[in-house]
Amino acid sequence: MGTSEESESESSREGKIFDLLQMREQMLKMDHKEKNIPDRADGGLHFIHLLLLSATSVNENNISAAVESLCELYQNVYLTGDSVQRVAAYFADGLVARLLTQKSPFYDMIMKTPTPDEQFLAFTQLYKVSPLYQFAHFTANQAILEAFQKEENTNNSALHVIDFNISYGFQWPSLMQSLSENATATNRTWLKITGFGRSSEELKETESRLVSFAKGFRNLVFEFQGLVMGSELVIPKKKKNETIAVNLVFHLNSLHTLSNISDTLKFVYSLSPAIVVLVEQEGSRSAHKFLPRFMESLHYFAAIFDSLDDCLPLDSTERLCIEKNHLGKEINSVVNYDTDNNKSLRFEKMETWKEKMENHGFLGLRQSSKSIMQAKLLLKIRSHCSAVGLGENSGFQISERDDGKAISLGWQERLLVTASSWCSNLL
Repeated sequence: MGTSEESESESSREGKIFDLLQMREQMLKMDHKEKNIPDRADGGLHFIHLLLLSATSVNENNISAAVESLCELYQNVYLTGDSVQRVAAYFADGLVARLLTQKSPFYDMIMKTPTPDEQFLAFTQLYKVSPLYQFAHFTANQAILEAFQKEENTNNSALHVIDFNISYGFQWPSLMQSLSENATATNRTWLKITGFGRSSEELKETESRLVSFAKGFRNLVFEFQGLVMGSELVIPKKKKNETIAVNLVFHLNSLHTLSNISDTLKFVYSLSPAIVVLVEQEGSRSAHKFLPRFMESLHYFAAIFDSLDDCLPLDSTERLCIEKNHLGKEINSVVNYDTDNNKSLRFEKMETWKEKMENHGFLGLRQSSKSIMQAKLLLKIRSHCSAVGLGENSGFQISERDDGKAISLGWQERLLVTASSWCSNLL
């Protein structure tokens, strides 16, 4: 009899989840204009409340309560709605994936990874319309450029950048341009980038893009070495007296254990770099506690989605692509970080990364006035992304922190990304 009850319970569970998936399917097909749902007076707080109820029920394995809350969400959110409705839809998907076993045919449907082409397009579009990544890259490049110029009397005009997460290489064309502006036809600058990437195919594409761009500068000699992440960390060969810069932009957060972070920082220290640039998303998301991590992540991504409304129109196909194939992928990873074969990013506050850097022998450097002006200029140039005249807590903001040793980009009152620069305390 017990077996029969268990079977009935399992059958009931599958039936409820199937109904939920049908509700989700209707949500995906429905446009917000067709739903004709009136704007809520609570400004989306109801959706946040429903998500918290759903997350709590999922965490407690209360299937009936979770399905009830998620069904109500899917009836009231849509991917073309306002920022709260859109972000709620993606977090609801993440919670549904937690209800499913990985053997379920529906699990892969929800957790489906976008193709490499889709991911590249989404990242490219986000890079163009939002200052999020440009702030990170331009601030890091300015620090690298200043470290290179500081050693120009001894470095033989040679700069070697070791990038631990080169991704698509979008960071480096602006650095090439800056180096070329300061070089001459008779005194050419030598730039080598050693980049760690996710796959050999992606590294080849990144190398091709960068080599092609570098050909436009006759006073720049460019070399590229690509290494797949996880490859043995062999200290790269040094050109005599070259300036070594280590780029840790959105890398440490991808290392899933404290020992991996420590090993990386020890290796970086062994290189005796002139500068280490560190850029990370701002946040504190415990890898061990689901609900606090869920809520912190929800508030973070809600700010990102809200900021996109300032950069793109509501019916923008670019915004849908960005949210589906880039931000949505990150949200699924965050919500399901502790499931088998899935490892999520580690988000920490600036103070935590600062402590880790100092514990491994690094000293924080003050950000130059030029770095700060450049960051503020970026927001001015992208005026559609800066809510000028709407109050101090409106739109994108630049904040100096840690006595000028860090710069943060924030949206309204929430910090999003923080950049800092470091050197070995032996220098």
